[in-house]
Amino acid sequence: MLLKEYRICMPLTVEEYRIGQLYMISKHSHEQSDRGEGVEVVQNEPYEDPEHGQGQFTEKRVYLNSKLPSWARAVVPKIFYVTEKAWNYYPYTITEYTCSFLPKFSIHIETKYEDNKGCNDNIFDTELKDQEREVCFVDIAYDEIPERYYKESEDLRYFKSDKTSRGILQEGWRDTQEPVMCSYKLVTVKFEVWGLQTRVEQYVHKVVRDVLLLGHRQAFAWVDEWIDMTMDEVREFERTIQEATNQKIGIFPPSISISETPLSSCSLTGPASAPTTPMCTDAPESLSVTKDRPRKKSAPETLTLTDPAPSRAPQGSNLSPLVDSNHLEPSTPPSSSSDVAETDEQ
Repeated sequence: MLLKEYRICMPLTVEEYRIGQLYMISKHSHEQSDRGEGVEVVQNEPYEDPEHGQGQFTEKRVYLNSKLPSWARAVVPKIFYVTEKAWNYYPYTITEYTCSFLPKFSIHIETKYEDNKGCNDNIFDTELKDQEREVCFVDIAYDEIPERYYKESEDLRYFKSDKTSRGILQEGWRDTQEPVMCSYKLVTVKFEVWGLQTRVEQYVHKVVRDVLLLGHRQAFAWVDEWIDMTMDEVREFERTIQEATNQKIGIFPPSISISETPLSSCSLTGPASAPTTPMCTDAPESLSVTKDRPRKKSAPETLTLTDPAPSRAPQGSNLSPLVDSNHLEPSTPPSSSSDVAETDEQ
């Protein structure tokens, strides 16, 4: 298990980001989706929790096979997706990622938002319970972003909002910018497989950091698009863009379900501290083998020969049983130095 705390500041208020978060997630998912790959929205429902109150539950499938590093593609099926389940009790959210093909793999993200510069060192004291973690500050303006995600219009070193007059973000902007808020994210990555655990957990944290940097960067770069929206308007935008995203990746008809009736807490079970995703150890149906399918034989169990002709058989013509050599040998995974690609978040 590898635990890190990320702190990402933005020139916004927590109340403003309630709208901006929903807008950014929907638009970002749509941009990162393409035919056969991307983010499919399965469920989007109001949800009520006895501890955290009323919120919103979403379930998504993140299809990302071609975005995996080469060594990971060597061991996963081509039909591969990660399940994302999120409980949004803004300004507190829980997000979990699991994969039925990899039952020992999970990502757990707890998020809290505060109107400060990322200076609260005790924000996760209850959740951490004395666990050690690395604290990583993410600068949305000056941290390096993967080249494939760079857009000049989203470069916050040169961007200024027309509607809010915020920006351009100069060096040290967190200490001079008003307003400023911080997104605190406690990220736990687990991949309990001997020989691969450290490598996979470090890789996943790199992907998570890139996704957090890009998403929060875009939230401010798109501020003029969402700052005047009401909650009803952003929910309608969310509904429309999610249906378009499902169609974009090839889900016909769109499978999104948005209900106005809150789900009861018993319909989505989890530990008392916070709702979580039960781990599933069953392989996807597409990967399962039919149990009653007869085993294919490469040769008959016995071989019956007719009586030979009176003539003598040539020396060395004794027959031996056929051996089934149709087995696969694991290939050596390619080097991990190949470029990695992003998976989608939140």
